Amino acid sequence: MRLGIDLGGTKIEIIALDSKGNILHRQRVATPKNNYQETLDTITNLVIDAEKHLNQTGSVGICTPGAISLETGLLKNSNSTCLNGMPFKVDLERQLERKIAIANDANCFALSEATDGAGKGAEIVFGVILGTGVGGGIVINGKILTGCNAISGEWGHTPLPWQKKNERPGILCYCGKHGCIETWLSGTGFSRHFELQFKQEQLSKDIVTRAEQGDKRCEQALNDYEDRLARSLSQIINILDPDVIVLGGGMSNTKRLYSNIPLHWGKYVFSDSVRTRLLPPVHGDSSGVRGAAWLG
Repeated sequence: MRLGIDLGGTKIEIIALDSKGNILHRQRVATPKNNYQETLDTITNLVIDAEKHLNQTGSVGICTPGAISLETGLLKNSNSTCLNGMPFKVDLERQLERKIAIANDANCFALSEATDGAGKGAEIVFGVILGTGVGGGIVINGKILTGCNAISGEWGHTPLPWQKKNERPGILCYCGKHGCIETWLSGTGFSRHFELQFKQEQLSKDIVTRAEQGDKRCEQALNDYEDRLARSLSQIINILDPDVIVLGGGMSNTKRLYSNIPLHWGKYVFSDSVRTRLLPPVHGDSSGVRGAAWLG
């Protein structure tokens, strides 16, 4: 049995999967606010309760927006800020009396979709998060590629490729650089550029809806987004050459991306044909917790 835990800023979810990926148990509770020990205790109790309910023990994987620092071994960049700077993995292993696995949300998404989702059976899968931020995860032969700096797949903080004159130097990113892919392709970035171009605030999902209804400004904005996404993904194809690219996050719900992006990226890929498949996720919002389970 595999237990996966999605540790979010507002909720903690646990799932138990059998060897075939069938759901045996699922539970969701609120994340304790600003309390490190209570968070550890909540996760521990979720695991204990699941194992009592199912009368068996399991491996444990954790999905979190944060990451374990290679320098200190402490958690960093978590949206549950009370966990940052703490020996989270060590303390949780002590309470659970077993080893656990931890990966960020993009890696868990990619692992889930590569294991029994859109990328099932593929040798190389690149999982993309197009949400509030832009992230990515790489899975090769069923294993997450972490890298020696633990930043594999972080394409969101590389520059938008083949920039046009009106795209330079780009918006300042929180990482300190200008023109990062995240500032263009995240849902918030998409909305921001629409506002800069047309002097009107619009949520990304509303831009997509209005484009479908024939709004010319929204259609132009979405066309520009598709071209930028095609350029950015073509760089991934040129470097990684994945069999499958799976989109996740809010922008992945834009159905036209899956037909339109492959029409554009051939201009930028260093090949006379592109066999990479661009697919929507099978498990959607459940990919994070399912990927955490497969970590074990």
